[in-house]
Order: sequence, then C-alpha cells, then structure tokens
Amino acid sequence: MDRVVNFRTVKDYNDFNNNETLHPLVTVVDHLKAYPRAAHKMTFNVYCVVVKQTICGDLKYGNNTYDYQDGTLVFFAPGQVVEVMSDEVYQPTGIALAFHPDLLVNTPLGKRIHDFGFFSYNAKEALHLSDKEKKLILECFDKISYELNQSIDKHSKTLITSNIELFLNYCTRFYDRQFITRENANKGILEKFEELMNDYFSSDKPQNIGLPSVAYCADELNLSANYFGDLIKKETGKSAQEYIQSKVIEVAKEKIFDDRSISQVAYDLGFKYPQHFTRLFKQKVGVSPLEYRNLN
Repeated sequence: MDRVVNFRTVKDYNDFNNNETLHPLVTVVDHLKAYPRAAHKMTFNVYCVVVKQTICGDLKYGNNTYDYQDGTLVFFAPGQVVEVMSDEVYQPTGIALAFHPDLLVNTPLGKRIHDFGFFSYNAKEALHLSDKEKKLILECFDKISYELNQSIDKHSKTLITSNIELFLNYCTRFYDRQFITRENANKGILEKFEELMNDYFSSDKPQNIGLPSVAYCADELNLSANYFGDLIKKETGKSAQEYIQSKVIEVAKEKIFDDRSISQVAYDLGFKYPQHFTRLFKQKVGVSPLEYRNLN
C-alpha cells in the first residue's frame, strides 16, 4: 500500500472527501460526495467519527480489522493510523464528523474529551447502532450541520461543541447498552481474565515483571486498556485495577501461611517494597498480613 493520506486539518479531510469547508475546525462530511478510491492508509491529527452505512473495504487499525456493518460508529483520535484494505476501487458511503482539538479549547467539552474512552478502543470494539440509535445520531449531526451553514458568530462555538458533547454522551449510553447486549461475550472475557491472573501468579512473572498492570492484562486479552477497564467496571462494579488488587489479596491470603517471611511473600507477589504490600493488605482486609496470619 503506497498511498498515505495525512489529515492534519479539517480542510484536509474535507478536500479528500470532496466536501466544502464551512468552518476551519469542524465539519460534517457526506462520503457519497467523495470520488471512488482504492486502498489507502490514513493518519489523523483530528478527531473523526464515521457512521458506516455499507461495507466498502476493510478498515484496519494496528493488527485488527474493524468489526463493522451497516449502522456502525467508528472512532478515530489524533495520532491514530488506519488502513482501508480493498482489492478494487469502491465508492465510500457514510456520514462523518471531524473536529480539530483546537475547537475544544476553553470549552466544557475540552475538559471532558478524555473521559470518552471509546476514542481509544481497539478496532474490534466499534459501536453497533440500532436503527433508533442511528436516527438519533444522525439528528445530532444535522444540528451541527445546521450551525455550520449559518454565519459564524459568537454563539457558533458554544452551540457546535455542545452538540458534539451531546452526541458523545449518547455514544456513552449506547456503549453501556452494547456492554449489556454482548453480555455473554463479556463473561467470556472475564473468565479469560481470571485464568490470566491464575496463570500469572502461578508463574515466575511476578518476580520478573512485578504486579500485573491493567495495560498488561488488556494487551494479553487483545483489548484496548480503555475498553478493558470499562468492561470490567460494567460487569463487576470494580475498576480493573481494583479487580487486580482483589486477586493479589486472594493469592496473598494463601501465601501468607507458607513457611516464609511477609517480606518474601511481598516479593513473590511482585511488590518492589514489602511495606506497599502491607499497606494494601491492611487497606483491603482490615489487618496487617502478620496479624492475619496470627489470627488464623
């Protein structure tokens, strides 16, 4: 694949898709206006959300192909590189919202944009919309388009960013729904997570690597850290870090009764400093490891 398209600005994205630039920092693009094209690679310096309406080439992010179909939302964040894999020329379809990070400066959305973790989800974690949800999303895009077609005034930035924030809030709700509708698949991930933890603490990895991090677990399960964290929170009520700590304490309660010092138990679990183990254990159990051993 030789062709690489870099979307440094909103105008770059508009020009590539044969759409007019009505605002330098934000656009709603109709991909049907774009010329037919073949496989290419895209790099993003803007936020971009695409409502895919038909299959038109496979989208590849990293080593994964996007799981999408009619009515799927795909999110790209600044810094991401995405490939469109196609054996033949195709006509792109769908509606896209693209906005530059500068649009968010000194806005309520600017303070919250990193709360929308789905911009960092992996390719196979796209958002699949029902017809009703898709209609609502397109209505949000219509409101932004309406503002873009008005003369820019002192209210434009507030109204546009407010509507983008409304759209992203809906996406958060719809992802919550998707976590529920994909409950069986999520339980499979939980089982694999538990198995991963068991294998980790029965190996020499704690001594060689240290305590397992959320990023490590997500990577081992082929998930993004954000998606993994959100899934664990939805399924268990605990953050991924809290879940890992609970597993550490569970294993610690067994190891404490082996014929070794508390410091050695701490090192075996992956703690760099024994006092950190003692502090966590007392926080979670209510007594120190030594007190727990004596009480039992």
